[in-house]
Amino acid sequence: MKRCYILIGFMIGGMLLLSFSFDEKTSKTSSKAALGELLFNEKILSLDSSVSCASCHKPEFAFADTATFSIGIYGKLTSRNTPSVLNMKNRPYYFWDGRAQSLAEQSLMPIENPDEMGLPIKEAVARLNQSEKYRQLFKKIFRQLPNEKNLAQAIAAFEETLETVDSKFDDWSNNISELSESEERGRELFVGNKAKCFDCHSMEDFTDDNFKNIGLFNGKEANDTGRYRITKNLSDIGSFKTPGLRNIAVTPPYMHDGRFKTLEQVVSYYNTPFMFVDDPVNMDAVLMKPLGLTQQEKKDLVAFLKTLTDKAYQK
Repeated sequence: MKRCYILIGFMIGGMLLLSFSFDEKTSKTSSKAALGELLFNEKILSLDSSVSCASCHKPEFAFADTATFSIGIYGKLTSRNTPSVLNMKNRPYYFWDGRAQSLAEQSLMPIENPDEMGLPIKEAVARLNQSEKYRQLFKKIFRQLPNEKNLAQAIAAFEETLETVDSKFDDWSNNISELSESEERGRELFVGNKAKCFDCHSMEDFTDDNFKNIGLFNGKEANDTGRYRITKNLSDIGSFKTPGLRNIAVTPPYMHDGRFKTLEQVVSYYNTPFMFVDDPVNMDAVLMKPLGLTQQEKKDLVAFLKTLTDKAYQK
């Protein structure tokens, strides 16, 4: 009997291997996703041709970045920590503030962002049309020259392939292997009433796709108001999208501002939020009471979180 009571609707299967074929001399691709992978790594889509999507979403770090803020054109820093783009296929919102509602919509925003790639989409399309290679590829795949719509579709098609379901936890869920004693204790804490992690980090990618104010906003500094920037609803001040936890162990630092360098610091924060931020504004009520985790319980939670790392990203 499969132990799938942890997750509702858990998806079973192996990691989708990326096996796109591209021969630059003959300009052959096999799919929209293959073209999207080229574009994801294409630096001419930035104003000074210095960075690409992959410059911040680094494959070796589970398509995230290990810097607090990533470096964009002319050495500019991004305003938020770079999240992973793995396991984004089934998300209803994108970016920390949820301002995009599809992968295609999301894919163009970093290209235009002045602190990231800084290139107007009209200019990005013009550059692609100036390239014989890309003219041929778009005509082959889309039967038309590069334009805003098919540029977005290609990048989104590649990002849709970046799904991971081959972690130690997945093996446990499918009765292939066991968790260690510490990992199992951490799992029980994760889904239990003491730590309550599963209240927000649920479903197959360990996110409820909702927005939460976890107490990092206090209004005393030039804090990021998060979701409020999009909705203008006062209840959204300081709220950010709940990130998925797959591969979380290899995508530090954490939170929208990258303030925590380790998973241990994250767990300590949730254990006693008021020890880190004075007078948080609009904090979710469920987080106001300290969890009361012991040192061993905090270690066990971290041990469980590490089981969510796909084998392709284990070091």
